Amino acid sequence: MSDYFNETHQQVRLTARRFIETHVLPHIDNWEEAGEIPRDVYQKAGEAGLLGIGFPESLGGVGEGDVFLKVAVSEELMRSTSGGFVASIGSLDIGLPPVAKWAKADVREQIVPPVLRGEKISALAITEPGGGSDVANLKTRAARDGDDYIVNGSKTFITSGTRADHFTVAVRTGGEGHAGISLLLIDRDTPGFSSGNKLRKMGWWASDTAELFFEDCRVPADRLIGAENAGFIAIMSNFLAERLSLSIMAYMTAQLAYEAALDYVRQRQAFGRSVSGFQVTRHKLVDMATEIDVAREYTYRCAALMQAGKNPIKQVAMAKNFSVDVCEKVTREAVQLFGGMGFMRESVVERLYRDTKILSIGGGTTEIMKELIAKQIRL
Repeated sequence: MSDYFNETHQQVRLTARRFIETHVLPHIDNWEEAGEIPRDVYQKAGEAGLLGIGFPESLGGVGEGDVFLKVAVSEELMRSTSGGFVASIGSLDIGLPPVAKWAKADVREQIVPPVLRGEKISALAITEPGGGSDVANLKTRAARDGDDYIVNGSKTFITSGTRADHFTVAVRTGGEGHAGISLLLIDRDTPGFSSGNKLRKMGWWASDTAELFFEDCRVPADRLIGAENAGFIAIMSNFLAERLSLSIMAYMTAQLAYEAALDYVRQRQAFGRSVSGFQVTRHKLVDMATEIDVAREYTYRCAALMQAGKNPIKQVAMAKNFSVDVCEKVTREAVQLFGGMGFMRESVVERLYRDTKILSIGGGTTEIMKELIAKQIRL
């Protein structure tokens, strides 16, 4: 383990590990095929204290400011072997922070505690069918009408989209560009709101993903999160933590693939000896282990900067891109080392390989990350 973690972190890590071993691993293959995880798993995670990390105690959380507590739990949740499970159970980490920070006090107190207990599900709704990573040009519009906003538009690729109870929705309340964007909290039972069927995806099968539709959807004005036309800043502030989480998912996906491949080649016999006895196999595994360690340690460094109150936009973008690149290489090599068995659904590396691709897209594509880095180094 790294010097970044203390005794408290390790205790919480063990709690998360037991949760995964007891409540998730025995069922994860079935949940992958079902395309969703049971709602009671959220409650079990809430009871274990795993959902409240990073949220204030006054709202039912376990405290803010300890980035490495979140890192430790995130690593253990990935031991589920399912990025879709982690995305679903963690959709509150992108949907709820703006509510906890900037919603009106009575709205915060009504919404946040039940989500942290696992009784309700929170999601973030930004991406639109024609927009992708171009957040500043979103089209879903919210027009003020007395004490309400009337919302019209649609969203797509929304994690927890078929079942979330509360959506933090990016809408246009002003003119064009980033300065005209606001955030609204919209409940599932709001008239005029609907969600489509689960979208079929290459990976992250255990995560329910859907399109959302708003047709003259009337939302009380007190559900505005923060100031009107200040939503873009809130969205950007949330991206740093999201990208750090995706970096963790990437190097942990690689770690799981590496461990599976290591175990397999030690047992697999070819030409009268263990596959691990071939130099080409050993060198592949050495490269995999080296790159995973570098990705992990650099991500820890980014987390340390965040812990110190810095805003490491460049470093986190670099960590995400590097970790994802490592993940793509390691999972590919793991499938290759498994041979034909790596192509079978019963093999964990097959799932890890499929789950990898979304990591270079979610939270801002690799190309967007490179543009952010270029701006930071003033190219």
